[in-house]
Amino acid sequence: MPMSSASFPPPPAGTLLVDAAQAAKLRRAAVDFPSAILDAEALLDLELLLGGWFAPLTGYLSQADHASVLSDMRLASGEFWPLPITLPVSPELARTLSPGSHLALRDQEGFMLAVLGVEEVFEADPVREAMALFGHADPDRHPGVARLLARQGMFHAAGRVLGLHAPQHSDFLSLRRRPETLRRVFAKRGWRRIIGFPTAAPLHRMHREVLLSEALRADAGLLVSPVFNPRGLVDVRHFTLVRCLRRFLEHLPQSLALLSIMPWRQSDAGPRGALLQALALANAGCTHFLVEPGEDTGRDPGPDAVLAALREHREDLGIIPLRFRPRVYVKRYHLFVAPEDVAPDMVGETTSHARICSRLEMGQEMPAWASFPEVIEELRRAIPPRDRQGFTLFFTGLSGAGKSTLAKMLYVKLLEAQDRPVTLLDGDIVRRHLSRELGFSREHRHINVTRIGFVASEITKNRGIAICAPIAPYAASRAEVREMVAEHGGFFEIHVSTPLSVCEGRDRKGLYARARAGLITGVTGVDDPYEPPVAPELAIDTTDIAPEEAVRTILDHLRDQGYLSRS
Repeated sequence: MPMSSASFPPPPAGTLLVDAAQAAKLRRAAVDFPSAILDAEALLDLELLLGGWFAPLTGYLSQADHASVLSDMRLASGEFWPLPITLPVSPELARTLSPGSHLALRDQEGFMLAVLGVEEVFEADPVREAMALFGHADPDRHPGVARLLARQGMFHAAGRVLGLHAPQHSDFLSLRRRPETLRRVFAKRGWRRIIGFPTAAPLHRMHREVLLSEALRADAGLLVSPVFNPRGLVDVRHFTLVRCLRRFLEHLPQSLALLSIMPWRQSDAGPRGALLQALALANAGCTHFLVEPGEDTGRDPGPDAVLAALREHREDLGIIPLRFRPRVYVKRYHLFVAPEDVAPDMVGETTSHARICSRLEMGQEMPAWASFPEVIEELRRAIPPRDRQGFTLFFTGLSGAGKSTLAKMLYVKLLEAQDRPVTLLDGDIVRRHLSRELGFSREHRHINVTRIGFVASEITKNRGIAICAPIAPYAASRAEVREMVAEHGGFFEIHVSTPLSVCEGRDRKGLYARARAGLITGVTGVDDPYEPPVAPELAIDTTDIAPEEAVRTILDHLRDQGYLSRS
């Protein structure tokens, strides 16, 4: 007989984690529960729920709450809440759930972290959600929209969450504090006002000037929170971020600042995401939120919209938003000053973390005023000059365009020219060894290309060179590969743009002849589409160019970009 929700009373007020006796009871009962394996984003949501960052939520939103949040940024009860917190489940899993049933929530290794007391299951409407959050449903305009639309056909499971164990971490355990712990630390330090400053990037000398100025103006302590959103077990970049922030805080008064990791989900939801982050900081005891909007990239909504939303909902949030105001370095006086205070006869210099990283990549000297030596030392370990970084050359084009020929020649030339390991992932070789079970449907072609991308990203992350030469006919697959690789090193999409007529004339495998004779189907360029790259790093038509000349063009481009030395 299935157990009812009443069999599992709620945990004590202020927490979603049950006591040991209740946890043991849940584990015994869970042998009869269906399970959901949570991806990285869902694990972060669960951690934020269990930790109290998402108070007053006690679980995943009902359909009424979900609709109310989308339309009015309020729960059905009227309480302010800016962003839906939901648990997507597949149609197959949804069919096993009903009000009163239970769902075991597990990490990627199958370890049970919590149990959801199911109160409702309703169909997801990602288009409606995208329109409410972003004002449009165009996946090409915003990555958040693309992630939402990938949930087409999914369902949401709603209900109260009973936590057995928070998601486990092995890194920087002393820096992982829950909101209730942070409040106790603030009280022990005698801080009545606290400025929360979440950051996804290392901080430098200019940041120190801004933080000291804001802390003095507000008579407040500083909570500096590294935030990151790993896709899997860890994101290797966050180790560098935390180490850099530790070294940075050595240059602030010890009694003024605290470093603590915030397990944040980077939702890309513009103002709504910032509002949710403000609520999480308020739950941790922060009275102020120092917002560094970043550069206006032209992607809607811009940084001004974020601050405007925070100010508009200041009373709902219970936290005061502050704009991060960058400083300009005046070399004559060895001082950082506000831009409006730079006189006409002064020469002001600006920098940013992106520019500092660019200088490191190009092997350039770092001006002493830009950052602290200890921070730069940490960054040099993570960001070597480009000619020591990994990169991927990703060839795409029709069968017979010349991809494999160029890839094989480059493989030899790169082994000859430098000392990084080089791996050739030719399309036919990958099909035999990595994707032998796959066919040539659109779905299987996508899987094949993303498998190649994953291998290339691992090679690039470990500072090797990957040369990939699949047909890769679909733009979405290539974009996913670019995203996987580019976070670890260089990515060069090379469109071998040889026309179909030339490729058919070569037809070394007899592929086109069999397709035209109706003997086979699904041949790219004949009865299956090829979506040409819009903005590849290089486009090479091998119709009237020798392979040796094409390879020289590619090598010259790599040297121009700093990934190969000119010696």
